[in-house]
Amino acid sequence: MTEPGLYEAMSTLRAVRRLRPDPIPADVLERVLQAATWAPSGGNRQPWRMIVVREAAAKQRLAELYAERWKRFGAGYEKLMAGMPPAAAAASRKMLDAGDFLADHFHETPAIVVFCFDPREMAITDRKLERISVVGGGSVYPAVQNLLLACRAEGLGCTLTTLLCECEDEVRTLLEIPEGWGTACAIPIGYPRGKGHGPIRRLPVAKMAFGDRFGQPLG
Repeated sequence: MTEPGLYEAMSTLRAVRRLRPDPIPADVLERVLQAATWAPSGGNRQPWRMIVVREAAAKQRLAELYAERWKRFGAGYEKLMAGMPPAAAAASRKMLDAGDFLADHFHETPAIVVFCFDPREMAITDRKLERISVVGGGSVYPAVQNLLLACRAEGLGCTLTTLLCECEDEVRTLLEIPEGWGTACAIPIGYPRGKGHGPIRRLPVAKMAFGDRFGQPLG
């Protein structure tokens, strides 16, 4: 396998939800986890840890919790699709079908990487603003992205999921996460069924970047 360059990896990093149960070699998994540790964080505190869940009983329980929440999410998304243009509805249907597959086979995933964090070690500079705080995530999610990109480089399928954060207390108990820590996401990883990664659809730079003032063309 030829490892993709950085730009190719970023532009082809799909959410791959159809994964094979084949085990991941220890050296491959080690490289993926190592990549996560290279990410920046506020004050270089690295206020996060990864739990690599491979135990069958733990994966089964996580799968049950995930499936309950995916079922509710899918039902709500089905209603949204009713008002979508045909092309958008077709793309959403494809995503939901892949999501159904993941939910049905979550327990078969060879490794589920759960990212947890200690907010007491974060420089959360927007804590007092009258909006949802997001700055703390900047000390966690770069590591998540590094792991996703490393999976892409290693030919592993992966997808960032956050539904298990809805039942954080149960996940904390199951995985013996210390008091005071939170959960940021769970990343199921494994070798893809079918094509796996490929070209992605995103808005162009002209719609995402402004020049000097919000809404002004970049020029």
